[in-house]
Amino acid sequence: MDEVWARGAPPWAGVEVEVARALRLVRLVQVDRLRATLEHPRGRCFFTGQGRSGLVAQMAAMRLMHLGRRAHVVGEATAPAFSEEDVLVVVSGTGATPTSLLHAQQAHDLGGTVCCLTARPGSPIALLSEPCVIVPTGNSIQFGQVLFTQAALLLLDAVALELAAGDMATQRHSHANLQ
Repeated sequence: MDEVWARGAPPWAGVEVEVARALRLVRLVQVDRLRATLEHPRGRCFFTGQGRSGLVAQMAAMRLMHLGRRAHVVGEATAPAFSEEDVLVVVSGTGATPTSLLHAQQAHDLGGTVCCLTARPGSPIALLSEPCVIVPTGNSIQFGQVLFTQAALLLLDAVALELAAGDMATQRHSHANLQ
């Protein structure tokens, strides 16, 4: 294996530095507000996002389901109606993706709680959200918003770990077994 990296640093070295920098710049108070919102919601937790952000949202919903929470992905066939007691978590690097903005506006209009992870604090989705976790990505060596989605995934997994509080039995019991 050493001969593979004989030319120098592994190809992910720059990515690793960027992700670590982005995570260090996230305000922990924002992440803690998101954790608190998801810890004891009055209703269910819904997740939405488009493209890679949508995949991150789906993974976060799955993590919460593994913890025994009522978690759904917006647009899935089995997602129930959203109510004023529910929480919507929007993952959007730009904070202005049309479909995600529509979901955020609808959830807000229904009286529910809207939360987001975004790279842009003044974006339309951020302005509808409380809490809003800002993931400062700045100039990246990576294509598009990849750094944002990498950091958002790690942040949401970290929130799920805190919500789990070491309860791995629930996670094992809820993990898919038809695979």
